[in-house]
Amino acid sequence: MSGTDGGRADARTDVDEGRTDARTGTDEGRADARTGTAPPPLRIVLADDERMVRTALRAILGAEPDMEVVGEAATGAEAVPLVRELRPDIVLMDVRMPEIDGIRATEQVLAAVADPPRIIVVTTFENDAYVYDALRAGASGFLLKRAGVEDLVQAVRMVARSDSLLFPAAVRELAARYAGARAAGASARALRARLSDREADVLRLMTKGLTNAEIAGRLSVGPATVKTHVAGVLAKLGVRDRTQAVIAAYESGFVRPG
Repeated sequence: MSGTDGGRADARTDVDEGRTDARTGTDEGRADARTGTAPPPLRIVLADDERMVRTALRAILGAEPDMEVVGEAATGAEAVPLVRELRPDIVLMDVRMPEIDGIRATEQVLAAVADPPRIIVVTTFENDAYVYDALRAGASGFLLKRAGVEDLVQAVRMVARSDSLLFPAAVRELAARYAGARAAGASARALRARLSDREADVLRLMTKGLTNAEIAGRLSVGPATVKTHVAGVLAKLGVRDRTQAVIAAYESGFVRPG
C-alpha cells in the first residue's frame, strides 16, 4: 500500500442492514455516550501471500486507535480456519493466492461462520474478473493494493459501518464489463416483481452508491424507513448485503451500467 493518497476513487460504501455492531454504531474512536468508554476496536485478519504486503497493512491499520490486526494468513487455505478461530469483523483478502484463491476463500469463510465477517478483497488490477467474481461470491467491496493510507483506512471503516456501496463507480464499471456474460438468468421483470415500488426505487439509488441518509433525502422519507426498505430488498433478493443486491440488479438487467 502506498503512503500517499493515490488517486482517490468515489469512496463510498455498502450496508448490511441485518447486522448492528457496537463497534460501528458510533463514530470512530468516539466514546459511547451510554458508558463513557470507546467501543472496542475492529478486529481485522489479513490474508495475502506477500509478507511485505501483510507487514505494510498491519503497520497502517494497527496505528489506528479503532482497529486491531488479530491474525495473518499467507494462503486462502490458512485464512478459513483462522477466521473460524478468531471471528474478526473484517478480513482483507488478496484475490490471487496459492492453494485457494480469494474467491474460494471468501465463499468458504462465509459458509464456515454463522455471523461472518465483512470481506474486502485486495487486488492489483481494478477491472480484474477475479474481483467481480469475489463480489459475486459475497465480498463486501474491494481495494487496490496501490491505494493510499487514507483510502485504506476509510474503506475499512466504511465497510464496517456498511451504509452504502464501496466505490460504486468502479462496481458499475465491473458490471458493465462482466455482468452480461455472467448473468444468472433472472430477468429484470422477475426481479422487479419481487419488490414493492418503494423498494425498487431504493435499489436503484443503492446502485448509485447513496447512503441511507442520502436515499432518505432523495425520497423524502426518514432514514429508518429507508433502512427497512433496504432490509426488505436484501431479504427478497436472497442476498447478504448491498453489494450483492447491486450485482443482482445489474446482472438481471434491472439496472443498466453506465
